[in-house]
Amino acid sequence: MVVRPWGSFVLLTRSGGAAAYDLGYTTYAINRLCTSEHGLKSGLSRPKAPPEVIKQRMNQHTHPNLSSIIAQRDPARSARLIGMVHAGALPGTPFSAQSVEQLEQQAITEAKQIEDSGFDAIIVENMHDAPYVHGDQLGPEIVAAMSRLTLAVRNAVSIPVGIQILSGGNRHAIAVAYTNGLPFIRCENFVFAHIADEGLLPEAEAGGLLRYRKSIGAEHVKVFCDLKKKHASHAITSDVDLAQTAHAAEFFGADGFVVTGISTGKAAALDDVKAVRNATKLPVIVGSGVTPGYAESLSEYADALIVGSYIKHDGFWKNPVDPERLLAIVNAIGA
Repeated sequence: MVVRPWGSFVLLTRSGGAAAYDLGYTTYAINRLCTSEHGLKSGLSRPKAPPEVIKQRMNQHTHPNLSSIIAQRDPARSARLIGMVHAGALPGTPFSAQSVEQLEQQAITEAKQIEDSGFDAIIVENMHDAPYVHGDQLGPEIVAAMSRLTLAVRNAVSIPVGIQILSGGNRHAIAVAYTNGLPFIRCENFVFAHIADEGLLPEAEAGGLLRYRKSIGAEHVKVFCDLKKKHASHAITSDVDLAQTAHAAEFFGADGFVVTGISTGKAAALDDVKAVRNATKLPVIVGSGVTPGYAESLSEYADALIVGSYIKHDGFWKNPVDPERLLAIVNAIGA
């Protein structure tokens, strides 16, 4: 075992696997979670945070679950709103330029702005980490940093906080969500193979992901999965429409569906949202291209709307949050 100090983290590594501890927050994350049936490298035991630490952390706030918020839909509001916190480029990624402390403060500031404007939930995502690596290629520093940022955001707001780790860091996200008391993750590539801009994604995530979730006792963490993920080609599944994809994902145990356009900021087709709505009774969430002018139409079929690009200055996802745009989207669907 080699101990490598890195900023405020200590990375404990052994062949093929690693655990990361953030000493400032006593957060815990797991990396290199594949490849055995339960998502662990063969021959490695799964490290565990002390039970009293997990219990204390999960009880720090009583955050409502996003599923219950969707189920208890406010008749004065046409859909629930989920705001995106795009974490700055994390350590080790090509465009990393900030300290972990700066990344944390930025995430907290944006999360508070989103909550104060009237949004119902938040997702923290590492979108600035492009170009992405996938799954097992994600380093322990990414998991540790996302664990720290999501815990800081969770402690700063009173609305549900979820997580997505790009690309394909779904087991990593389950581990962070379980440890930090986050009620949901967003998962791409849940069913059917994809060809994405980060490469070939030849295996669906559902089987291994839900086995891993079960193995650590994290069944309470909901998995909202993208159907035919954006930034990807779906030629190899062109004979499988969105409704059929939704049926497959529901059969495989998804907790809800995310419908998107072809890329970040591009609108989901209303017919696509309607098709998924008619195919399932599970929550349907629109995951891109939400604007004030389109929100009302989408809300007729969607239970929740994820808003990321629009709420930034000039509608560009890399920019800081724009308070006026936050209020515009809230007002568009009813305060």
